Amino acid sequence: MHRLASAMLALAWLAPAAAAAAEDPSPTLKKIAETGVISLGYREAEPPFSYKTPDGKITGFSMELCDRVVEAVRKHLKLDTLKVDYVPATSATRFILVKSGKIDVECAATTNNAERRKIVGFSYPHFATATQYVTRKADNIAKVEDLAGRSVAAASGTVNIEQLNALNREKRLNIGVMPTKGGNEAFDLVADGRASAFVWDGILLAALIAQAPDPSVFTLSTDTLSPPEPYGLLVRHGDEEFRSVVNAALKAVFTSPEIDSLYKTWFMSPIPPDGMNLNLPMSPALKAAFAEPKDYLE
Repeated sequence: MHRLASAMLALAWLAPAAAAAAEDPSPTLKKIAETGVISLGYREAEPPFSYKTPDGKITGFSMELCDRVVEAVRKHLKLDTLKVDYVPATSATRFILVKSGKIDVECAATTNNAERRKIVGFSYPHFATATQYVTRKADNIAKVEDLAGRSVAAASGTVNIEQLNALNREKRLNIGVMPTKGGNEAFDLVADGRASAFVWDGILLAALIAQAPDPSVFTLSTDTLSPPEPYGLLVRHGDEEFRSVVNAALKAVFTSPEIDSLYKTWFMSPIPPDGMNLNLPMSPALKAAFAEPKDYLE
């Protein structure tokens, strides 16, 4: 009888606590509702996903998807208006900014993997790419093994530099890894002959090559350092209510004709400011991912 009473007393204390926890609002939605502001993280130079044009406009494929997210959040919170605060983020600062709440959604090209899911949340995937490298054609670098003993650049805080270090150890290539603050700096090292290669996401390298004064100078590797991995929008870890609002907004776009129009705009057409055109058709795998959006958990 004493044990039964103790158990019932414990349940009596736990039940209100559990109910309160269940009713706790999303910290992100709570902050947005109270301030009337949503903070979006963007990149200064990561076309076609997220970048700032010379006239100061912040744009890109990921930014347009985030525009749809902003409207979905406004409707969810029943707000008349919702102000957007744009916060610059880099490969090195993006996770800190999301974890600290200074960014509500990071709208760029961030790879989703198991290690990162321990510290941030990811939306449904909105693109997928493998890690490749760019070299100068004149250097005749045909395969990964040709990088042995050379200097290779990679941006700090990316999965690419981790993959480069792992490959270097595994194959004992004696590569001199050159960490940089961002992609443009690393690409310049290759263009100037100070690095033999730059390791990054294939799609982002293709964009940098297309923007170069003479794209024919460079070669994008056919070798890859990873299988294709998905990009996702970043949100705060554990805030499932907010993540569900983000995912619902993306699903509405992905499963409608709008996604074909958006993709054509950013990957099959000239984009600002200089008319770069990647001419990259949507892959069957990406089409399938858009048709049935789901969390990437590998």
